[in-house]
Amino acid sequence: MNVAVRLGDVQLEDGRVGGHDAGATLVRRLLRVFPGAQVIGPERLPGAVDVVPLDQVDGSRTVVVNMDVIDSVAVWQVLAGRCERPQVMNLVWWNPSRYTRTVDVAALALSCALFPTFCNSERTATEVREVVAGWAVPRLAERARIAWVNLGVRLDHVRPRQEPPVPVVLYPAIYLSDRKRPDLFLQVVERVAARTPIRVEARLHESHLVTERAMALSRKEWAWVGPLTASRETYWDALARTTAFLATAEEESYGLEYVEALVAGAVGIFPDRPWVHGIVPEGYPFAYRTADEAESMLLRAVTSPAACRAEMDRAAGGDFAAWLRARHDDDTFDHAVTARMQEWFGVGAAVPAA
Repeated sequence: MNVAVRLGDVQLEDGRVGGHDAGATLVRRLLRVFPGAQVIGPERLPGAVDVVPLDQVDGSRTVVVNMDVIDSVAVWQVLAGRCERPQVMNLVWWNPSRYTRTVDVAALALSCALFPTFCNSERTATEVREVVAGWAVPRLAERARIAWVNLGVRLDHVRPRQEPPVPVVLYPAIYLSDRKRPDLFLQVVERVAARTPIRVEARLHESHLVTERAMALSRKEWAWVGPLTASRETYWDALARTTAFLATAEEESYGLEYVEALVAGAVGIFPDRPWVHGIVPEGYPFAYRTADEAESMLLRAVTSPAACRAEMDRAAGGDFAAWLRARHDDDTFDHAVTARMQEWFGVGAAVPAA
């Protein structure tokens, strides 16, 4: 069996998958795990990546990994026009709670009940199971196949630390959407900037660079707002000189950007919310409940980063970096998704056994 990956808004640049968000990163990872895999796009395109329209995919010999899970039934129907038994796998890499309308939630439940579903974290898998149990008819819900593993990060991308002369605070997302609570971020960093020198950096998706929130932040003399980095190398170089980040999101399915920053050595200040527990060890010292607590923690992070990292080490049993690497290595994801593809569809392994 072959593999084809479908993500509706995937960016194709010079024959390769572009973009730095979690979706683009995951598409590239799947192409690496399954050599020869295709990307489903609007038309055939030449390049390093084989791009093919959905209606030209050979469903009898191809497993379609659908990252736009809500329309997997429609994907199956297109494939069924050319073969008897199409093979579709859902890949859920976002919060199921993003859907609130009845039709959308019901469609998600039906999709995850009908097709094998692989999730990017235990939290996401739990939410998917709850949606299926609550919305799908029992005959389908009891047959649902749902698996998960933490998405993980490419540890070989990490650069040596470069402490900046002025502490750098990162806005750890590429969107300024309400769910990320950017107004809380601005409120807290503005207070900290009034007490000690800092440089706030926000690298945003182009669709959010010209928003009112982006303009409001860019007008601060201590802030820099700009586009996403041109390459993964420059992205990791920037993380290597990041002192701290302030997370403010209400919900995350996994939190790839936060894990990458932590692995690079930044001090992470998190809201005390359930999604954070899947990222950091129990007793992590920098989880705030109020804006005042966030301000106090961030101030410590930029004025005493070494002491803060020592506290993080103690929470992880002595070595926070080692704790992260053991639980967020993308090799674990590679092996897990390969094992499930073999189990569910007979797709041969493409990565060496652990």
